[in-house]
Amino acid sequence: MENKKNNVLLKLFTSTLYLSAFTFGGGYVIVTLLKDKFVDQYHWIDEDEMLDLVAIAQSSPGPIAVNGAIVVGYKLAQIPGVLVSVLGAVIPPMVILSLVSMCYVAFSTNPYIAAMLSGMRSGVGAVIASVVWDMGRNVVKTKDWINIAVMFLSFCISYFGGVNVIFIIIAVALFGMIRSIITGKSAVRAENTVQESAIDNADNSSGKAGDRS
Repeated sequence: MENKKNNVLLKLFTSTLYLSAFTFGGGYVIVTLLKDKFVDQYHWIDEDEMLDLVAIAQSSPGPIAVNGAIVVGYKLAQIPGVLVSVLGAVIPPMVILSLVSMCYVAFSTNPYIAAMLSGMRSGVGAVIASVVWDMGRNVVKTKDWINIAVMFLSFCISYFGGVNVIFIIIAVALFGMIRSIITGKSAVRAENTVQESAIDNADNSSGKAGDRS
């Protein structure tokens, strides 16, 4: 059991270290990489859980890359998972930025570096579009028209209205909470109705049996 836990922690550290080292273009890129690694390759997390973890990471203060590592690490290995995930996520940018800052002038004026970064931006756009497509498709697959409407409405408010994404996430979280409470109460009422109906049927059956006797 201990060896299995250590193996998970080692994989968690090496995975977040690798993903962080090759995450260029913003924190949203790591969402795709986390999904590919922990959902598709290791099968440690399913896609619905990944959506929930991304929402938590996005709505929390701080870089989404580190937040994503924190929530995934805690999901897989509790506090030790958080520690190794954060360590793996922080080491590459800390080392790379330290080196870049030492040679900033040379990097900023080098045409080859500029061309490389320009090409990377194109690739990053494709990666982000891919993760949006995958996660949006999963929402549509649920065939829950309320969730689908919330997804499209949130996109329109963010893209066309320019509303801060934090406010959108808070609003949809509150909506989801209220909807869950209402749905839960409806389910309880339906269950109580079924139980009362079953009791009434049992009483009627007992009464008819008594009349026959």
